[in-house]
Amino acid sequence: MQKNKKALDEKIERYFNDLFAGVGQSQQLFDLKEELSTNLKEKIADYQSRGLDGEQAFKEAVISMGDLSGLVEDMRQLGQDTAKQSVYSSMANRISIAGTIAGVLLILFGGFTIFMLYFMGLSAVNVVGPGIFIVAGGALLTYSLLTRETHKKYGMNKIRAALYAVSAGVILFALFSGIITNLATVELYTGISASMVFSLVGVGLFLGLLLTGTDRRKKRSNRG
Repeated sequence: MQKNKKALDEKIERYFNDLFAGVGQSQQLFDLKEELSTNLKEKIADYQSRGLDGEQAFKEAVISMGDLSGLVEDMRQLGQDTAKQSVYSSMANRISIAGTIAGVLLILFGGFTIFMLYFMGLSAVNVVGPGIFIVAGGALLTYSLLTRETHKKYGMNKIRAALYAVSAGVILFALFSGIITNLATVELYTGISASMVFSLVGVGLFLGLLLTGTDRRKKRSNRG
């Protein structure tokens, strides 16, 4: 099953690489190919559920997507317009930088508040309460770093990056809920049980994303 899925993913990748052959590489083209690949996979799965085999489902799915020549031409023109590419990448990276800063500040705020409450002599439950800011900051930081375009890699698809952020947030929340539950009940097993479900969900989502990821490395530099 996994082998068939990998073969299908490679076939879809080859199809769109051939479709956009000769088009200059850009973050916009990478995002578009990711979106089209997702849509094509959904259509293939739909046709297979109707009883078609893999090859026929692929052909029908491609036909159902219609004429994509307009998109190819738009991307070809964009690939030649370095000014538009620069503006797009600059805006996206500014948003990523803002998110990264906000994420780090949330984590620092949560950490400093925990230390402050600890030295104020408050109860353990009240002390670790601000840890929720660390959870939020970790999720935001994950999303912002993954969507940032670098010289070597394109920014990750925003939906996929958001799912990674959710997985990071759920894992951090699992630790947070386990600690605060343990402190509230003074029973280790309650802390473990409180964090178990969230840990399983977060790790499962993370592994699923990790094992189905696409290569974001740039084949050649677009920045000169």
